[in-house]
This record gives sequence, C-alpha cells and structure tokens, in this order.
Amino acid sequence: MNWTELRHSLLGDQKRRLLPPKVKVPVLPVALTKFCRKADDPRVSPCELASIIEADAGLTCDLLRHVNSARVGLRNKASSSQQALTLLGIRTTKLILLTASVQAQFSKCKTKLVDLKDFASTNLERALFAREIALLLKADADVAFAAAMLQDFLLPLLSDEMPEQYSKFLDHQSKTPGDFAALEHDAFGWNHAFAAGNLMWDWGFPDDLICAVLLHHRGLSILADKDLAKTAAAAVAIASLLPDPWNQTPGGVDLLTRLAARWPALDLVGIAERVEPVFRDQGDPDYVLSLKTYFVPAETVEPALATV
Repeated sequence: MNWTELRHSLLGDQKRRLLPPKVKVPVLPVALTKFCRKADDPRVSPCELASIIEADAGLTCDLLRHVNSARVGLRNKASSSQQALTLLGIRTTKLILLTASVQAQFSKCKTKLVDLKDFASTNLERALFAREIALLLKADADVAFAAAMLQDFLLPLLSDEMPEQYSKFLDHQSKTPGDFAALEHDAFGWNHAFAAGNLMWDWGFPDDLICAVLLHHRGLSILADKDLAKTAAAAVAIASLLPDPWNQTPGGVDLLTRLAARWPALDLVGIAERVEPVFRDQGDPDYVLSLKTYFVPAETVEPALATV
C-alpha cells in the first residue's frame, strides 16, 4: 500500500489550517519532535535515541509503562528507555511515543460535554479491539492500535473551544442519531478526522497512521476497497463501530454482529474475552468493560442479511 500517495489523495498537496483561529492546538514535546527526526536517520544508534527519550521524564514513563504492560507480555521488565527501544524497535517506539504524547496534551481539555475518563477508556477499548481485528487481517497491529487511540483526539478540544456547536451535535445524536462526522461537515466543511489528519501531517506523523485516522469513519464500506480491506485502516474503521460517548455511529454494534455472521473468523465474544484482562491492566480500574455485553453469538443472527 502506498500510504503517501493515499494521504496525498485524501488531504491534497498543501497543509491547511482548518480549525478556527480561536482554537489553540497544544504543542508536542520538543524531545518527541527531536526523537522523530532522529528516528528517520538510518545512521542513528539506539543509545542516542534512548538519550533523547530519557531527557523527557514523561516520554520515559510512557515508554516503560507500555513495554511493561500486560499487552506486551514480557517475562522480564524493561528498566530503561534503551532496553525498551531494543525490545520494541524504533518504529514501534515512535508510534507509542506519538500516541501517548498527543493523548497527554489533549486530555488537558476541560470540556463539560463529555466525561474524559470514559472517553479515554472508550478509546482504549476500541484500540485493543482494532489490534485484534488487525491480527485477523494480518495487518499492522501496532498502527491499528495507535490509530484507534488517536482517531478522536481532537473531539475534547473542539467541544471545549466550540461548546455551543458541539452541544447541538450531541443533542441531535441523542434525539435523532445519525452520522456524527456528517454533522460536523455540514456545519464546518470538515470533520474531526480530516482536521486531525491535517494536524498529524503537520506534526510529521507516519502516513499509514495518518490515513488510518482519516478513514476511521468509513465503517464496513472500507472492506469493499481491495487495497484497504486487509490493512490497519480497515481494522480501525471496524473498531470505530463500537459505541462511544458521542454516539458517532448509531447501529454500529448491529453492523459488527452482521459482519461476524458472514466472517466466521470474527469471534466477537472471543475478542471481548481476550481484550478484557489487557484493558484492566492498562485502563481505569473503575471503568466496567462493556464489550461482552454488546455481542450475541454469531450463529444466532439471521445469516441471510443484506450485504454489509
């Protein structure tokens, strides 16, 4: 997949300032920018990259927290950035640090329209689900996880800076649920995924990660694209059908259940059971994981459904 060509077709050839001037976008850590620039140099050593990470306590904690989590499943815990970098590889480390830094910056928003703890837990839930789907598709599970974590990172900021407009969106979704991204596009001429893609491009994020965020509202239609159907972008789009605090895709669980009825390898209940212990290790211990409550066994669903 030529991700650069796809990103170009989705965003055009010029970076644009889509957000209103009053919307103040946080700045990513200087150490992260330096790490990403150095990480693209084939001559750089792990020791040099590790020293950049260790200059920022936040980046160091994020990296060690990830590498020592249940999701990675190491027998012996990593105790330094260089150990973590060696175990994970440069590309995966870059994805982890980019994702964690963006989330840390945007979680500082003080929006009153959504509970940020629930929002963060939902993101993790979808990211773990996307990773499982990516493994089924034999796609890049790390990109799927990172993109699913980042797909809605702008929403807390937008709802904080434009509360009146986003309050109307949420009210609409509670009364006559529809396509949330379409509401944004009708109001602004863009949606949060498109704005996020532009920001990520400006920040120098990898093109496959940008595209997966840009396409996360494609839903099951992405499976009809022969180039994208078995990529991380498809895994993220499928995971985006799970419920979220914004009710962005009403009926998403029904679509997932219908897909499982036509795709025997997609064991939704099994995925939920695998995700739960990892979620409890990484997420808010007070948050009740709801994945298993969404799904019924695929064999109970009418197989003769309309094409999804």
